[in-house]
Amino acid sequence: MGMKRFMSRLGVGAAEVETVLDRPETLPGAVVTGQTTITGGKVDQEIEKILVALEATVEVETEDSTWYEQVTFGSQQIGGGFVIRAGEQQSGRFELAVPWQTPITDVGGWHLHGMKIGVRTTLSIPGALDPGDLDPVNVHPLPVQEAVLAALGDLGFQFRSADVEKGRLHGSELPFYQEIELAPSGEYARRIKELEVTFLVDGAGMDIVLEADRRGGLLHSGGDQLSRFRVGHHDTDRRALAGALHEQLQALGARRGWF
Repeated sequence: MGMKRFMSRLGVGAAEVETVLDRPETLPGAVVTGQTTITGGKVDQEIEKILVALEATVEVETEDSTWYEQVTFGSQQIGGGFVIRAGEQQSGRFELAVPWQTPITDVGGWHLHGMKIGVRTTLSIPGALDPGDLDPVNVHPLPVQEAVLAALGDLGFQFRSADVEKGRLHGSELPFYQEIELAPSGEYARRIKELEVTFLVDGAGMDIVLEADRRGGLLHSGGDQLSRFRVGHHDTDRRALAGALHEQLQALGARRGWF
């Protein structure tokens, strides 16, 4: 028995947890629901806590290197304070809130390359290693987010890439934020190399942060410039949004002498 307990502390023959989501699709500000099942290992073990949390793959960038971290957010305890007997199974349901500023992973039926969000379930067991269970989640845009992206498409911008960067902007609720990178065309392409869009959502509406990477030239150097404006959840008219976005870009360009 002593050897079994020792091995369970190393994760061999220890209790395991498995999560089955009701559905892997969700929205910012919604919930993810599912069922967790704990299966006892070769020895009885105390389960201090059962935790579920969302997990994102986040890019960390410094001046000379870039790497990726797994960052958990929205963590919630859904049980604990009991002993799971060897070979025993116990199941329970959970409901996990999805923060408003959770990065979106899928738009219009397409998965955004590099976007990885999942639900991580872990057991807190004294002295034992628990790798946990990760279940992928597809986060779809809110109607206002989808309308903004469609309006940018109407202005000639095309999707290039997306990433989640570690750090905070003014109004950030999470220790990271998503940037959706778009390639310009037409009049914008003559002055802008790339447009990055960040959505900072809350229960009342959404801030749209535009970061334009200006093209350099013989007389002017390049550089990033920011614009930010707010819309409500009900502001889903593509034509109106396209007009507002165009005005923001024109105003930004006028201030910087781009256009």
